[in-house]
Amino acid sequence: MLRAVKSLAIILPVILSSSCGEEKAVPRTAVDEIHPVQVITVEQDSVQRVINAVGTVRFRRETPLGFTTAGKVATVRFEEGDSVKNGALLAALDSTIVGADVSVATAERERARAEFDRLRTLYANGWITKARYETAEATLKAAEARVRQASFASGTSQLYAPSSGVILSRNVQPGQVIAAGTPALVLGENDGGFVFRVPIIDRDATKLRVGMAADISIESSSDSLIRATVSEIDGRANESTGAFTVQFQLPNSGKLRSGQIGTANIKLPSSGGGALQIPASSLFGVRTGEGLVYVVDANSRVETRNVAIERVTDQFVLVSGGIKSGDIIVISGLEKLRAGSKVRPISVPR
Repeated sequence: MLRAVKSLAIILPVILSSSCGEEKAVPRTAVDEIHPVQVITVEQDSVQRVINAVGTVRFRRETPLGFTTAGKVATVRFEEGDSVKNGALLAALDSTIVGADVSVATAERERARAEFDRLRTLYANGWITKARYETAEATLKAAEARVRQASFASGTSQLYAPSSGVILSRNVQPGQVIAAGTPALVLGENDGGFVFRVPIIDRDATKLRVGMAADISIESSSDSLIRATVSEIDGRANESTGAFTVQFQLPNSGKLRSGQIGTANIKLPSSGGGALQIPASSLFGVRTGEGLVYVVDANSRVETRNVAIERVTDQFVLVSGGIKSGDIIVISGLEKLRAGSKVRPISVPR
């Protein structure tokens, strides 16, 4: 019995010593561990968004020119791409037909005038009725109108440039018979300058206003950006695409050509409604239409917030609910965190 007590007295200090050593080796819990993370401060101005839209350069006025009467084309003096001056003769119809029409109308007018003069004398002397006199007067007026019509057709059988510009399209050849009103040539008028036209989806087009600025990039014209402003916005969307055509007024440049392709960079105003733009890297646990973010509190601990995903872009996500302007959210190092984790925030400049 005495030997057992002595053995216990020897073993007990060894066990106690071992237990103390194990207690000292226990690491800190994950909650107490400090994690370095990258953060940003949510700001209201982060809502501003830049969209890129592909469009084409056009003359502001691209005017189709045609004859007011049918006829045979006698001559076309310019080709596509030729520059013309204001008042230059562009094309003409064969004058044989229109000249004959003028002659016929003139002869008919003279006959009607002679008949009216004769009947006017008879009416004054009471030899004919007033109805017959008025019929002769109406016939004369109709003949005079036909002369004016034929003279107008003769005068418009030649196409003159309404202003200086460039021939964009030539649709007729000498000897071709064309109908009245058929566009024979399309003239890009220099007086109106150039514009840049782009299709914009309705969601973004409603945010644009005349006078807003944009940067236009046209690789074939220049390596530098062209500063432009919104000059017109279509009042109705294209029935096929549902997009609105937005027109930007371009500054005068000798390097611009109708049909050049470029890209417009447009800064859209805030979308409103409390939505904020955050980096896609700050989201985790993403489900349909929603996700989670870590928000850093005043004690440098993180808590999870649920946000609604409004829209996704190439670099950012537009969200609403759960966070507000001024909140600090984690954008890098999320994989080691859980609710309540202690962090060492490292701010990332925008």
